[in-house]
Amino acid sequence: MSMTYHGTTEVPTAPGQCPMNAEEIDLFADGSQEWWFEAYRKLQEECPVIRLPGEGREPGTDAFILTRYEDIARVARDRNLVLGREDQAMQGNGNSPLQEEIFEEAGFGDAFNAQQDLRSSDEQAMRYKRAVTDPWVGPEGAQRHQKMAEAAAHRLIDNWIEEGEVDFVKGFAAPLPQVVITTILGLPLEDMPMLRGMEEAQVRRFVYGRGVNSTMSDEDEVENARELVAFNEFLAEQIQEKRRNPKDDMISYLTQLEFEGKRFSDGDITSVALLMHIGGNETTQYALTAEAMLLAQHPEIVAELRADRTKVRFFVEEALRLYAPTQGLTARTARIDFEMGGVTIPARSTLHLRFGAGNRDPEHYPNADQLDLTRPHAGRHLTFSQGPRSCPGAGLSRMEQNVAVNALLDRLETIELKDTNDFQHQPGIMLGLYHLDLSFTKRQAAVATA
Repeated sequence: MSMTYHGTTEVPTAPGQCPMNAEEIDLFADGSQEWWFEAYRKLQEECPVIRLPGEGREPGTDAFILTRYEDIARVARDRNLVLGREDQAMQGNGNSPLQEEIFEEAGFGDAFNAQQDLRSSDEQAMRYKRAVTDPWVGPEGAQRHQKMAEAAAHRLIDNWIEEGEVDFVKGFAAPLPQVVITTILGLPLEDMPMLRGMEEAQVRRFVYGRGVNSTMSDEDEVENARELVAFNEFLAEQIQEKRRNPKDDMISYLTQLEFEGKRFSDGDITSVALLMHIGGNETTQYALTAEAMLLAQHPEIVAELRADRTKVRFFVEEALRLYAPTQGLTARTARIDFEMGGVTIPARSTLHLRFGAGNRDPEHYPNADQLDLTRPHAGRHLTFSQGPRSCPGAGLSRMEQNVAVNALLDRLETIELKDTNDFQHQPGIMLGLYHLDLSFTKRQAAVATA
């Protein structure tokens, strides 16, 4: 059964109340973040494939939202169903024409083109991943940064360990991934306040964009593009400095790298740095926040993890499943007509994969809404997607989360939620709390870190 979806303005549902009927559910409505999980269950039971008439990226096409685990995994893995990277010229790159025009005028069009040229097919994308990103943020490459991340985590805790309370987002979850990715890229740590603003510009579309395609107004597009041009100008200066004086960092590595028979241009390097910067900040922040919330809600889990630290990685995977930082992405275009859940999806349709819904699909996960450290195949959730386009920075994010949870277990004896929490989420498709207020008792004195 499919459901026709009628836009973002026709459902006057209060932010804190899920509609009673699946036909009324609008996953992109203002305040819908507060009832997404309840909505996912209704949709999976009644209409797991949602049709959005006329909302495809191409004129005259529809968009479809997929909410079941098996459907999402099938689309993510099966390259026969959806257009590959080699078809990117036909399906577009997701950037608005206004943004591209402003970048071209500013002389930074190469960074846009590099995203396609360096990964023009799924096969080349895999070679790119192995040569370009895995040595720094892949499962093995991430481990070289573990001690740095551990030191950063403990320094942040040192800042508030004597206070007995903290806004965890501001005091830990936001700055930790920023310190880590800034250090990995080799950007100046003293520029982190400016870089934070650039990071917000990078994700603005996913937070404030409207509808399935995260559309912004022309005015917002222009303003945001100008902020990103400033970021590109900053990166251009850093790249030139790394070419003159290479160090042990990712940008320096890229200035020396030969890939597919040629050296990286400044545009190539900028495209990689931009992707690493956006992927290494916000999403890990949201994951860390969710993990701290779960620790505060489940003191019995804190005791269990403290007694057996090998279970920390299972806790991290379950938290990623339950609270996927990116709940969904409009990231695929149908290559052929195919059927899913009894619904025909025509070729050229736009597909929105609702990872957060698939992660809570009761047909795939028994007791799907419960935290279960014994759940088999813990890492096979959809949070980082699956298949050839899975997140290249998943290894780094997992390392940071394991480091963070262990640091909290080391330093905090008890963790509780303060009554100042309202658990309100930011808008958009990313599941991020504005703040998380914790009270705690310390486990040991502040630790001196290098």
